[in-house]
Amino acid sequence: MRFMMLMIPNGYHNATPDVKPDPGAFAAMAKYNDSLRKAGVLLALDGLHPPSAGVRVSFTGGKPKVTDGPFTEAKEVIGGYWMIQVKSKEEAIEWASRCPASDGDVIEVRQVHEFADFPPEIRGAAAEFDELRSFLNRSRS
Repeated sequence: MRFMMLMIPNGYHNATPDVKPDPGAFAAMAKYNDSLRKAGVLLALDGLHPPSAGVRVSFTGGKPKVTDGPFTEAKEVIGGYWMIQVKSKEEAIEWASRCPASDGDVIEVRQVHEFADFPPEIRGAAAEFDELRSFLNRSRS
């Protein structure tokens, strides 16, 4: 089972584009990330620049509209993620609970849809896209 753990840092919605992490916090997070790697559960991870450095593309009437950050209505924003592969939701929660997060931070844990979990009619909708289907069906070990 794959899970995405989404880091929602407290106050990140107000961060300036050039914000840098605290060296001590960064070192603690690197140690945590290495423990995920050593346990063989880490598939991917990345940190994200704050919303003030991003854009949003919204759609109305089928037309895209680009809005530069920061986004005044945002209160919780994703600061990074881990993609892990574990045996259960409980194990994913256990890993999230070990994170050296700061006071007020939140980690949202969400299971990833596996292509094989979809009913045949949904899987069939992608049948004409052989390359995509192959990508989605590849074995994950």
